[in-house]
Formats: sequence, C-alpha cells, structure tokens
Amino acid sequence: MANFVYKLSDLDLNKSYTYADYLMWKFNERVELIKGKVFAMSPAPNTAHMRISQRLNFILFNYFKDNPCQAFAAPFDVVLSKMKNKEKIKTVIQPDLGVICDLSKLDETKCNGAPDLVIEILSPGNSKKEMKVKYELYEENGVKEYWVIDPEHESVSAFLLIKNKFVPQKPLTTEDKMKSSIFTNLEFSVEEIFKDVHKFKSKT
Repeated sequence: MANFVYKLSDLDLNKSYTYADYLMWKFNERVELIKGKVFAMSPAPNTAHMRISQRLNFILFNYFKDNPCQAFAAPFDVVLSKMKNKEKIKTVIQPDLGVICDLSKLDETKCNGAPDLVIEILSPGNSKKEMKVKYELYEENGVKEYWVIDPEHESVSAFLLIKNKFVPQKPLTTEDKMKSSIFTNLEFSVEEIFKDVHKFKSKT
C-alpha cells in the first residue's frame, strides 16, 4: 500500500525528490517539482489572475478548436521529460496555460515533454520563479514560445526560442496587439485580457 504524505511540512525541503515521490503527495497546497526541489505554489489565485486566465483560455479554445494542437489550463501536470521511469523524473510543473501540438506527449493525466507554447500569469510572490527559474527551465527544455503576463503592470512579455535560446520580443501593453510567433493568426488585443481585472482591488 502506498505511503502518502499529507502535509508539506512533513517533507525535508533540502532533499531531492522524483515524480514517483510527487505521486505520493496529497497536500492541500499545490506544489511543483523543479530539478528535484519542491516549490510551493502561490495561494489560490486572486480574481485578477482568474479573469486573465479565463480570457486567455477562451481565446486559445476558439483558436485551437479546429486545430490539431490542444490547449490546457492549470491544474495540469507537465513532466518536462519523455522518460518513463518515475524514479528518474525530477521536474513536474503546472503552467497556467499550455499548448501541445505533438499529441503523443499526452496521456490520461499529464503532458510528457515540453509544450509548444507556455503562458504564466504572475502572482504576488512568484515573479522570481516565473522570470528566472521557469524561464531557464522552459528554455533548456525547448518550449518554442513563452509568454509572461503581468497583471499589476498590465503588460505581456514574450520570448521566442531561436537556436535553443529565448529571444525577448517587444514588451506589450494595453495599447498593443499580442500576436503569436509560432501560430499563424493567433492574435488579440492586450487590452482584452486586462479589461476590468482590478475591478475588486481594495482601495484602502
């Protein structure tokens, strides 16, 4: 019988873990495993984060509904490896949104290998992880295009993989249109995803 771990505090965060360990965790908190190290994800997303995610998901769903690629929203596990041995896999992440075109990477529970497009929406306290740790992770594993959405500044930073290195594209604000570099005609107004996202933000 499997020995499940129910509390994050029961783990030694200095240890290195594998996907086999990850499958034994039954936490209330959401976590990611990056190169063997456990990263606690931010608390439940705020309304701004959720609105942006929903709008992007709607845009992607409409674009890919007649397309062989498929879009997925978190929580959805991505194992950045095609290895089958769970004891050797050391990275399991949950991007906010991802698009997978090689459907052989998908099984009933996860994506095995890098998505073609990854979108991360910054939350308070997690920008360092998205901008450094995940940036490097996505780059070295061959994500073709990476978007970082910044709700606070209502901006989008896009990175295109060229010769195995991310090349930053022009930063975009609500006056601009976002256009994918790898998917023809995937285009929308940046203002569309940020409209009224701070409607319930405290004024105190």
